[in-house]
Amino acid sequence: MRQGIEAVLWDIGGVLTASPFEAFNRFEAANGLPRDFIRGVNATNPKTNAWAQFESNQVDADAFDALFHAETAALGHPVHGKRLLEILSGAPRPRMIQALRSCKGHFRVGAITNNMKPASESPPATKDAKRAALMEKAMSLFEVVVESSIEGVRKPDPAIYRIACERLGVEPARTVFLDDLGINLKPARAMGMHTIKVLNEDQALAELSAITGLRFDS
Repeated sequence: MRQGIEAVLWDIGGVLTASPFEAFNRFEAANGLPRDFIRGVNATNPKTNAWAQFESNQVDADAFDALFHAETAALGHPVHGKRLLEILSGAPRPRMIQALRSCKGHFRVGAITNNMKPASESPPATKDAKRAALMEKAMSLFEVVVESSIEGVRKPDPAIYRIACERLGVEPARTVFLDDLGINLKPARAMGMHTIKVLNEDQALAELSAITGLRFDS
């Protein structure tokens, strides 16, 4: 194992599960919306938009629904925010979850997630009982789960990374952080973390192996 690494921090959506952007694209196709329209809405005014306010627990679901509808209507394609909450859960990625399990045997492990409700209270909603059970087991592996909806702060605010490191008792320079969004990795890297942008499972696991010295099944 690589000397100096003490902890591995994980994002959830897009890392341990399929990206919510995939679900957004399916929703867009089914509802005659431009591809990546929803992602574009969420990238506009990212610190103050409806999505940001909901993930940092500044508004409730009803207010989010109205705010998101207003934002999308202003762009010519009105969408009620609550419709998106029903499709957020991505399918679990068993290889990534197994890698998390392997890391737990050698390092401290934690999660940093921008979410709408406490992930620690229940696994992401899904109609598939096996998927739900797999995610419940995955979440139970974490020593610390830092959630935007509880902390009132969300990635990429540096404060949320400091919270995770403080609760695990590790220095940023001794941690690895996996996320599927570059905007979330930039502040972590500036703090000294080793970062991995998850593009796909093979790439992410190869990079994690190179940093940690662990070997993961293909």
